[in-house]
Amino acid sequence: MAGKVICEATKLYNILNQYTRISRLAESNYLCLIDARPAEAYYFSHIITARNAKWDSEGKFVIPMDVEVESMRYIIVYDSSTDSLLDSGPATDCADSLAKASRFPVQILNGGYEKFSALYTFLRTQKIIYTIRELENLVPYPVEILPGQLYMGDYRQATNLQILKDLKLNALVNLSDECSLMFKKAKCTVLHIRIADSEVADLLTSFERVCAFIDSHLNSASCVMIFSTLGISRSCAVAMAYLIHHRKYMLKEAWNHIQQCKANMRPNRGFVQQLSDWELQILGQRVTDIAEPNY
Repeated sequence: MAGKVICEATKLYNILNQYTRISRLAESNYLCLIDARPAEAYYFSHIITARNAKWDSEGKFVIPMDVEVESMRYIIVYDSSTDSLLDSGPATDCADSLAKASRFPVQILNGGYEKFSALYTFLRTQKIIYTIRELENLVPYPVEILPGQLYMGDYRQATNLQILKDLKLNALVNLSDECSLMFKKAKCTVLHIRIADSEVADLLTSFERVCAFIDSHLNSASCVMIFSTLGISRSCAVAMAYLIHHRKYMLKEAWNHIQQCKANMRPNRGFVQQLSDWELQILGQRVTDIAEPNY
């Protein structure tokens, strides 16, 4: 039995917005999201891709026939407002049943639908059935690095006016070669650092400037997005540099944090070395051994 854990709203947000070439929600064994609220509440509005829980005549949760629980990477259950594993209710009942067959802990959404929908109104829907093509064509949002403050993504997301509006983004750190007129339309302040995704490119000398820019906007309650062309190397390196600066994380802590937010992150080897130098500069010592296979 895999057991149960609490899932924070920001974690579910990031799980919903993982992608490689297309959204990972199109993968049959990626996410099973169960809405354990009454049917009328579900049909009125629910989190995107969620399915409504079904119960038998004895009031026991019925596992959907088309869900291979044993192979599912994420199983997340929510009701209206459950926020503790000690609570009793429909979310807990669903999780208990699913945990008996799952290889991974079943997660209960902290604060339920009420909290999540208040934070991410744009991920609410009335749509119930999705085709594979529709799931493949879903436009993912930038991942959330610091809840409600700092996001990280790619150029396509940064030039999507709806995404900029939904996330209330006021400032952008552009690490791509391009600059779009969309940023002016969105009235975003842009720090543009033109740098190639190359192992010999010098990103280290820009870390202090980027951190100061992000600090200035976060301190004035503005939301910031870091982005590069694909959102895999340059943006991830800069996001780690900010965590080392802002939270005094060791490089390995910053690496783990970003990897949890974006599973396919991969700064190039040159940037990893520069992050090690930045760790020395900020913390006064090299704590992380970047010779380890993880890096």
